[in-house]
Amino acid sequence: MKRLFGGVVGSIVAAAAALAVAGPAHAAAGRYVALGDSMASGPLIPDITGNVGCGRSTRNYAHDLASAMGLNLADVTCSGASTKHMTQSQSTSVAGVDTGTVPPQFDALTADTSLVTLTIGGNDVGLVGVAQNCATLDPTATPCKGTYEAQVAQRTAEFEPKLSAVLDGIRQRSPNARIVVTGYGLYIKPNGCWPVQPVLPTDANFLQGAVNSMNAVIKRQAEAHGDTYIDLVTPSAGHDSCQSASQRWLEGYVPVHAAAPLHPNASGEAAYATVIRNTIDAS
Repeated sequence: MKRLFGGVVGSIVAAAAALAVAGPAHAAAGRYVALGDSMASGPLIPDITGNVGCGRSTRNYAHDLASAMGLNLADVTCSGASTKHMTQSQSTSVAGVDTGTVPPQFDALTADTSLVTLTIGGNDVGLVGVAQNCATLDPTATPCKGTYEAQVAQRTAEFEPKLSAVLDGIRQRSPNARIVVTGYGLYIKPNGCWPVQPVLPTDANFLQGAVNSMNAVIKRQAEAHGDTYIDLVTPSAGHDSCQSASQRWLEGYVPVHAAAPLHPNASGEAAYATVIRNTIDAS
């Protein structure tokens, strides 16, 4: 915007211009809507807020980010959510016990929303279930890669148009929002760490490779829609489930922190919030 000068009038206009340049993502007390699945909701990280079946933590990355940026948060992330739950209600449960139904996540989006974060795809592809089925304490077991590789590849391909539709839907409902789409982190290092995490080296590479393939879809669609993609694999290096308790951002099959298996812990969520904020501040 052209800067105007001229006494008091110039000062007022310059101040207004500065506020405009700051953009909606930086606006004080702007409305921030967090959408997504359990990677974003933070199940089993104290304290729980909202529907207990959603496993939504007050220490997930959305809450950390909102606090750091001074934003008014509407957190509708929910464990078990997939792309369809952006526009459809979701039934929730804990250990098979019904905990009610939550509205479509898109219901939280408004025309005045200034920032939206989205973490989705893991349940569309079914990666946690596959990872659970690949666990083995038998070093002579047949790797699970051959059983699941084609299925995961097909689900990943089917996920891409669904994600595209979700991003279109966000833009339609919140046309002025900064849309930030995260990938998923580094869950296990190359070749794994059997038996600390009970997956064979071949399967450790297959499982993280499946995460990376899903991330590639997320990045491609975010960029195609003019949105911001957040890479969480690179900053997660040295913080995967094979690392010591003090270094882990992501838990393994048996968590060492209060967090769900195969999900980020509080340190991971806080680190993700920092990565997201730094990306927003730098652009």
